[in-house]
Amino acid sequence: MMDFWIKAAQLLLSLAILVTLHEFGHYLAARAFKIRVEKFYLFFDPYFSLLKKKIGDTEWGIGWLPLGGYVKIAGMIDESMDKDQMAQPPKDDEFRSKPAWQRLIVMVAGVVVNVIVGFFIYTMVVSAWGESVVKNETLKYGLAVNPEFQALYPEIEDGDIITAVDGEKVENSSLVNIQIFLRGYRNLEVQKPNGEKINVKLDEEINDWMWKNDAVLAFNPRKTTIVDSVLLDRDAFVKGLTKGDSIVSINGVSTPYFHELQYELAKIEEDTALASVGLYRNGEYKELEIYTDVNKTIGFLAKNPEWLKATHTDFTFGESISRGISKAGWTMYDYAAQLPLIFTSKGAKNVGGFGAIGSLFPPAWDWQVFWINTAFLSLVLAIMNILPIPALDGGHIVFLLYEMITGKEAPQKVLEYAQLVGFIIVLTLFVYANGNDVYKALVE
Repeated sequence: MMDFWIKAAQLLLSLAILVTLHEFGHYLAARAFKIRVEKFYLFFDPYFSLLKKKIGDTEWGIGWLPLGGYVKIAGMIDESMDKDQMAQPPKDDEFRSKPAWQRLIVMVAGVVVNVIVGFFIYTMVVSAWGESVVKNETLKYGLAVNPEFQALYPEIEDGDIITAVDGEKVENSSLVNIQIFLRGYRNLEVQKPNGEKINVKLDEEINDWMWKNDAVLAFNPRKTTIVDSVLLDRDAFVKGLTKGDSIVSINGVSTPYFHELQYELAKIEEDTALASVGLYRNGEYKELEIYTDVNKTIGFLAKNPEWLKATHTDFTFGESISRGISKAGWTMYDYAAQLPLIFTSKGAKNVGGFGAIGSLFPPAWDWQVFWINTAFLSLVLAIMNILPIPALDGGHIVFLLYEMITGKEAPQKVLEYAQLVGFIIVLTLFVYANGNDVYKALVE
């Protein structure tokens, strides 16, 4: 239970920082153009607020519902749906009285702040803690190749190593999947276990494979299967599977490496079935009959081998700036590139809400991980807010661009209905995402 509260506290603090800074972007831009801001709230305040204080024209407060925050800008159709104010004649200090270009800057400001915050945090994290990457030299047994990917490119085999992509030397083997599936790299230099190197050119079929499998993983480090811990509520615990056991076969089929064990278990058709697990314990061979679960696993966590360690590098502050900017830029690009996966069957099932976001944080407070996740979430919030959904900043921006191009404002009724539809869309996605979290917690 303590693990849950530590994760929840990190998530709450991270979102509080990001929401406040995002709304400050809107607030500062509005005040720069002399637009009145009626409310500035961290978290939502239906019916009552925890704290509030009126300073000048603005009521500053903290709501009780930690689902975001808002600024209420005078003369603007937003989630408050304040139709009474909009029915009055426009005032000079209202949003609707300002030129379209000024209103556009006000709406873009929150997203801009989130992007700047993400870039800044990544730079400071690299400066303070450096970077750790998995180099090819640490891959003792090479790479494990997804069998469906290997069917497309049989020349790439288990045990091979990707040494270069599109002519760039691979400095971090963990990025190869992302470089192929999200960044469009297509020319691979592959090194065989005997040192021979071959070149493999990927074609557009690789994208079809990605969409078909709802996945972006073709390669993983190839490692042996050593049990690190056994789940107490699974049959493996009952049958005596023990930490340190080395699993070498499933149902009589040799599985010296972890990915081979996974593939062999995946072949089992029944939701639960009795599997014969061959293993070595203290040099002695044993076989255990263990029931699989609905996820085709047998209830243990594999140990990360000692040799599979990341190489750490520290950087000067000047070097950290360029690396931080690069890291933030690619983070935004990769996240945006993955958005279409939401519309696949597996992607829709994996959409998560606060539970999924909270799982990013460790059960023990770690400032490095906290700031890395906060930077990531800041950039995610920027991308999500710029989507052209009426209730989000992106929806307002679309109508402002329409006005700037045509010279005509969208009718107020259109804006009101669009805001309502957008709110329903966002609420539906919110309920669905958090419902997924609840379902996984109960079922899995």
